[in-house]
Amino acid sequence: MLAQLRQYKHEEVQFDDNRTTGESQTEDTVNPNAEDYFGAEMDELDVETWDTVEYEGDPIQRRALTIDGITAVSVPDDSLEEDESALPGHTIQIRTAGDIETIANAEIVEVQDEQP
Repeated sequence: MLAQLRQYKHEEVQFDDNRTTGESQTEDTVNPNAEDYFGAEMDELDVETWDTVEYEGDPIQRRALTIDGITAVSVPDDSLEEDESALPGHTIQIRTAGDIETIANAEIVEVQDEQP
């Protein structure tokens, strides 16, 4: 199976002399133009890309995950309890042929069985 997920995390704060505590980072600061920053386009790099989005009035980061070769997807009961992280999503458990991986603060976008 193939699963597409969205994972969320709190914005990573980078302090500098021109920024005060509590001041939100801008999209340009968190996600500068790839060619200016790395000297190459993002498609040419093998990196995790987090986008800054707004959630309940606060900036958070979100990324898209695509995982192939899955045998099962589940949401453990304890992840449905009130989450103290104030982020969207739940803990998603992904099982593959010989491994179990948990992904915190994630939402299932789509799960496809490639060979029904």
